[in-house]
Amino acid sequence: MMCNGMLAGLVAITAPCAFVNAPAACLIGIVAGILVIEAALFIERKMKIDDPVGAIAVHGVNGAWGCLALGLLADGTYGDGWNGVPGTVRGLFYGDASQFLAQVIGVSTNFIAIGLLAFVTFKINDLVFGLRVKPAIEAEGLDMDEMGVPGYVGVVDNLAMPELGGHATMGVKKPLIVESH
Repeated sequence: MMCNGMLAGLVAITAPCAFVNAPAACLIGIVAGILVIEAALFIERKMKIDDPVGAIAVHGVNGAWGCLALGLLADGTYGDGWNGVPGTVRGLFYGDASQFLAQVIGVSTNFIAIGLLAFVTFKINDLVFGLRVKPAIEAEGLDMDEMGVPGYVGVVDNLAMPELGGHATMGVKKPLIVESH
């Protein structure tokens, strides 16, 4: 989570970096660090979407936050004449609601377009190849099946699939016991 917090701050400042001052950049990073944790927990627990590395929370949520932050926190110091637009860029908190509206439209359009493209891509992939592995392989983990080596050497995972002999403690790791004579 610490690494994802740092990444979230970097992702969030990418869009507004040329338009905000240093205190605003710090605020954007702090909010991103909080957002990434809340978003990851929401996506995994409430939405039931498997995102093991938190990519949606880091890049999707905080990319959107960064774009919206530009529309909120650009102070009018920077951006004069950039992209052929006369005048500096000012966000909602500095008197220009139109910049925030533009950012909302851009973020919404991005989520809709990418969401639809991802849905179509995954549906086609599911029809052609299938997206799920067999339950036994899923319970064992994809490391051995796809890579041929265990992902965590010396660690055994207690499986949460009783039909496969597991326990209700998935994710709890215990050391591998090796007897030597």
